[in-house]
This record gives sequence, structure tokens and C-alpha cells, in this order.
Amino acid sequence: MNTAAKPTTRIGIGALVVALLFGEAACGSSAHSGAAPVTSTRGTTVTLLTHDAFAVSKSVLAAFTADTGIKVKVLRQGDAGLMVNTAITSRDDPQADAIYGVDNTFLSRALDHKLFDARSFRGLDALQPEARAAFSAAARYVVPVDFGDVCFNYDIAWFAKHKISPPSTIGDLTKPALRGLTVVENAATSSPGLAMVLSTIARDGVDKAMEYWRALVGNGVKIDDDWTSAYETDFTDGGGNGTRPIVLSYASSPPADIVYSEGKKTTSDVGVLTDGCFRQYEFAGVLHGASHPDAAQQLVEFLISRRFQEDMPLQMFVFPTRTDAALPEVFRRWAKVPAAPLLPDYRTIGAHRDEWIKRWTSIALG
Repeated sequence: MNTAAKPTTRIGIGALVVALLFGEAACGSSAHSGAAPVTSTRGTTVTLLTHDAFAVSKSVLAAFTADTGIKVKVLRQGDAGLMVNTAITSRDDPQADAIYGVDNTFLSRALDHKLFDARSFRGLDALQPEARAAFSAAARYVVPVDFGDVCFNYDIAWFAKHKISPPSTIGDLTKPALRGLTVVENAATSSPGLAMVLSTIARDGVDKAMEYWRALVGNGVKIDDDWTSAYETDFTDGGGNGTRPIVLSYASSPPADIVYSEGKKTTSDVGVLTDGCFRQYEFAGVLHGASHPDAAQQLVEFLISRRFQEDMPLQMFVFPTRTDAALPEVFRRWAKVPAAPLLPDYRTIGAHRDEWIKRWTSIALG
């Protein structure tokens, strides 16, 4: 859900390898739930496979290295879907030791291909009950690191200027008064695009959901391949010369709007339509065949440590899954939390994902 470049980008092209190597470890307390680091892992370099949106403060990773003696190399591999496919094709000769950024739209695919080794992860008791309950069946393989809500956003200033009432439900987006004002992402190529399709299915059932998308297409919706094109190019408040004041993005877009203004804004122009949102979780786990599985487990546990969790909101604009992780003021004030987001079972998603994408594609892209 967020990004190093704005609220939550999940689309990227190609692979970028960034080595974050830090100096020799100093003796210190463990970074994961008070457990002492495994002595044999000191001096190890562990590789983390992740998506292009991954971001973390250098000081935070440096602290992990200081506490454990483990250096971290980050391998970014496109969006979440491309990252999972890369891990699947290289399962028997993995490029990395751990993976972060598998979301609940792709979790079943990763589990079906046995990407993870079972581990006894520490620190799970500190996570929110919803996260632990919804994914308890996968707890031996992955930990839920963060969550965010995929929602429609709208440009408050644009609607005020044009004296048009902004939408209050996702059904409003199909009304003639809002014709040609909405841009969404392609469900076949974009994580938020797929998430919203899944959300409408979870709420209304497959047939009614497809009727909704047919009506939205009939009302002039624009479909972009990725979040970056939709938000930063076509959205009127995205920083470019966009002409669409409604965009499919995240409930955490408002604080990102303020932070990325670099002091120019104290109030966000981005409104959030909290109806029909999809709750998106991201997970981390130890890859099957990892060269350094014990070090990889320590890194995965670090991702749910308070230190990392409190760094995430302004790095990737996502919510921490720890109950005791403090949120920065701009995030507390401006990020929205839908009252009733949709959280369909990840196993149901896995059983029907390809079928549903095919049906949606025939309607939306003809």
C-alpha cells in the first residue's frame, strides 16, 4: 500500500537491486521481542525480496544490523504480483532469504506454490486481533506486517470550484452527474485495481459486482494500467495536469498529500470515499530454500518490531499491525479508517481470482 513516491504505489517495471550494507554490529539488545539473536547469524548478509514501494529509514535498518550483526540487502522486484511470480519461478533456487509485500490478493498463490518454510515466529501476540484471526491458518508461514484500505479518493477543491456534490457512496460513481470524472486501475495489472473488484464481489456477489462495473464503464470511467498513472497523471490533485477528480487509491492518501507538499499544505485536498473499501494486508515470510533461514526469520520478526512498525506510516503510508505502535500526528489526523472495510477470505480469493479477473476484463476492457 504506499510508497516511496506517494500514497501507495504497487506497480513497477523491471527489477532494481539496492544494497543496504551497514557496518559491523555492536553488542546490544535484540530487535525482536526480547529474544537474543542467534550467534551463528552474526556477520550474515540476508537478502529481502520486496516490491518497488518498499521504503524504510536507513537508521532503522542500521539498528537491526547493530542489534543482530545481520546486514540487509534489499532486492526490489516490481509490483506485488510480479514479485510473487518471480519468487515462484525461482522457488528451487531463490534469489533471496525473506520476502515482504505479498498481499492478501496474492497470499493464496504464494502458499499454494509453497514459497515459505514453516517457522515459529516470535512477537505475534503484539499484533492486532483482526490480523491474527483473519490469517491464523497461515501463521506458520507468514506474518501480517501492515494494512491499508483501498478506497476511492476525490479532489475536494475541484468539487467545490465546480459546485458539484462529491460522491458519498461508490454507487454514486455510476450517476450521470459524475460521468467521465473517475479513473481506476486495471484489475489484471494493478493491486489496488484488483482489490476494488474483490471488494465489490465480497459486498454484492459476483453477478451484481459485474453489473456495477458495467455501469461504471458506461459512465465513462478511465482505466489505467497502474496506480502511478491514475493518481499522479490523471487525478486532478495528483501533481500533474489531470482531468479526473475521482481516483481509486487509498484511505491514507490525505496524509501523503500533505507530506509530499513539502510544507506547502497544512490541510489535505484529498477526500476519501469510505464506502466499499478493501482492507489490504501485506505479509513477510522466510523463503523456501533460503541460504540463511535463521537470519531471515530474525529480519521477518524485525518487520513486526515496534521500531520498524513506527517507521512505516510515513515511509510507505500504511498502518502498522502492532497494537502498541504509535502513529505520527499527520497520519493520525488525516488518514481515514473506514468503519466497515471488506476483508474477504484470502483462500476464497485464491480459488476464484483468475476467473473473476477474466470476467472483469471482458467487461472493462472489452
